[in-house]
Amino acid sequence: MYQVYIIYSKTLDVYYKGFTTDLGKRILEHSSGLSRFTSKATDWELVYSISFETKKEALLEEKRLKKLNRLSIKKLLMD
Repeated sequence: MYQVYIIYSKTLDVYYKGFTTDLGKRILEHSSGLSRFTSKATDWELVYSISFETKKEALLEEKRLKKLNRLSIKKLLMD
């Protein structure tokens, strides 16, 4: 299974989108500063995730999420 996710840092006021096969491990990496972009904060919080059977599906969803603006992300999170 592949998970596509969005995490949020209140400190940076930033949403980060990604995909993984081990969501728990990946969130820990983000919060521990082991990921280059997200190392600027340690308060990352999972705000959205969805699972897919194939890597291709997950990558398509990640690409779609990365194109969303802030307002669209907030709308997605409210649904």
